[in-house]
Amino acid sequence: MCEKYMTGYDVEPPVARTAGPPYPSRPAEVREAVTRAVSERCRATHTRCDTDALADALLVASELTTNAILHGGGITDFQIDVSGPAVRLSVSDRSGELPVALPPADHRGRRRPGGHGWPIVCRLSRDIRVSDLPAGGKCITAVVPLA
Repeated sequence: MCEKYMTGYDVEPPVARTAGPPYPSRPAEVREAVTRAVSERCRATHTRCDTDALADALLVASELTTNAILHGGGITDFQIDVSGPAVRLSVSDRSGELPVALPPADHRGRRRPGGHGWPIVCRLSRDIRVSDLPAGGKCITAVVPLA
């Protein structure tokens, strides 16, 4: 995983929802939701939105949701919390498997396609937590600085 990015920041996993997805469930929808939440925060606090920091948050949100779809059995919840100088993104999926960074080549030295998402999340996030969910699956919460 990316242990060097974990800190003592306590993150509570989101409560599982029982109805259909009232949350964004595709990377494009997640990016729109993050853009909206960060823009609203900037308007409410009368601060300038850092476009580079927003781009980092959008990339992390997109990678987390894509990984949940490709490797986690689908998204079961998504939450955004914009407070202080960071945005906290939580993506839940059906899999209890921990994310891993694969080597860029297989045992024969052949390049693998993909495999860049988790390292990107680790590089751009200030804090990352993976929590088991009571009903199964996991929640990955990443805190991305906005300044």
